[in-house]
Parts: sequence; structure tokens; C-alpha cells
Amino acid sequence: MTVKIVNLKLNGVDKAFMARPETTLLLGLREQLGMMGAKRGCAQGACGSCTVLLDGSPVVSCLVPAVTVDGSTVGTVEGLSDGQVLSDVQQAFLDGFATQCGFCTPGMIMSAEALLERNPDPTTEEVQEAISGNVCRCTGYEPIITAILDAAARRRGTTAATTPETDEGPPPTTAYESSEGMRADV
Repeated sequence: MTVKIVNLKLNGVDKAFMARPETTLLLGLREQLGMMGAKRGCAQGACGSCTVLLDGSPVVSCLVPAVTVDGSTVGTVEGLSDGQVLSDVQQAFLDGFATQCGFCTPGMIMSAEALLERNPDPTTEEVQEAISGNVCRCTGYEPIITAILDAAARRRGTTAATTPETDEGPPPTTAYESSEGMRADV
């Protein structure tokens, strides 16, 4: 079996790893480079839990042969934060309670990052389209969509996004907000 050294820029840093022809980008990231954010879900490209950015575009890394990414730029969820400071998308997911088990979260966040890079002011329908390849089995999609719209608003420096179905206002950002509008820090 032929082994090839794959060189890439991972989250802004030059990296290299060894790959066999059957090695996927996902396996290279997880097993060779220690990037555990992208998850192995279906291993068939249907769930989106392994989504990363390949040269700025979201891809399901379980289907990408590692040997084909030599010389490419790869972004994973680990590369979004700045030390202890989360990216605006990560923070919006946290503030908007857009996760439960968290298995789909890195893929959702990377799909959201790609969307907001190309469209800083997406509609609800554009967000739905952008995450259509990502499956969430526990949170439901409304908090995720709201979090992505909130992240877009944060990037633009405008007010927080509204919930897609009710337009009643933004989700709480740093504290739990009851139905009466009272805040209780948690």
C-alpha cells in the first residue's frame, strides 16, 4: 500500500500527516492531527457531523479522500475560538441554547461559518438551506437557526436576530429569561 504525506494549512497552521489511499480527511484530522471536533456519524456523508471547511467551502470530511487535500486549507471548529474567547457563532449557539447532546454542533457551526462568510445577512430560508446537510436529532432546528441569525447580527454589529417562527424578539444572550421577561442568572 502506498502511503502519502499530506500537507495542509489546518486552522492557519502548516501541518502534515501520512495517509493511505483509503484514509478520509475525517480520519486524518481525528487520528493523525488530534482534531476531535469533527465527528464520525454516519460515515456516508448524510448527517453532516463531520463538516469542516475545505478551502472555505463546507464539506463532509468522511467522504473526502485525504490524499486529495494536499496543499489545501482546512478549517475545523477548534480553529474558530481565540483562546478562551469563542467565535460569534459559537457564542450565539451557547447563548441561544442551540445544543443538547452536542454531536451535530461542530458540523452545524462550520456550515454556519461558511454561510456567514459568503452572506453576512442571510434570511431564515438561506440558513435552512445552509444547514440542510446537517442532521440534529435532539435540539431541533429552531434554536440552531435562531443562533445562526443571531451570529449574523453580531457580525454586522446590529441587534440580535429574532426567532424565525414568531418574530417576538431575540433569544436570551447571557441569562435565562422567563416568559415574564425577568432575568435570572444561571
